[in-house]
Amino acid sequence: MLNDIEKVYYSEEKLKSIVDGLGRQISDDYKGKNLLLVSVLKGSVIFMADLMRAITIPCAIDFMCVSSYSNKTESSGVVKIIKDLDINLEGYDVLIVEDILDSGKTLSYIRKLLLGRNPNSIKICTLLDKPERRAVDDIWADYSGAEVPDEFVVGYGLDYDEKYRNLPYIGVLKRSIYEK
Repeated sequence: MLNDIEKVYYSEEKLKSIVDGLGRQISDDYKGKNLLLVSVLKGSVIFMADLMRAITIPCAIDFMCVSSYSNKTESSGVVKIIKDLDINLEGYDVLIVEDILDSGKTLSYIRKLLLGRNPNSIKICTLLDKPERRAVDDIWADYSGAEVPDEFVVGYGLDYDEKYRNLPYIGVLKRSIYEK
């Protein structure tokens, strides 16, 4: 698995620093609010776990699982909800927690869907932002850990074909692995 990584973008230590900074900012911004973190599974689970521990104010959590990848490397734009939220969003300030904001198609769909459920507010927190891949104009990260160029990154929850999520860092997957 380690031989499949071309280079490391963000080390385990750097990721901890990024997440801690996001946690401080979110704690300040949501002080006195009814914060609900919504993790978009599966990719954001590690980021979400670390982020919620870095947040110093009360918050609730819930999970959504969606799929929009018709092949293993690009979003189809057609979103299928595999697991919906359990919590009624009314009265909550929702923060969607995502591993990477790439084309934006999936997050745009999720945001519109959740807005229809009458939360107090909805914002987006992403660990990684890949702005040069954005395919929709109505989506942006309110909180972003770091930008990455248009390369296929894995680790810290991000996968290729359900592998590499368990790497403790963010790295670039060698093209030879996903262009087979």
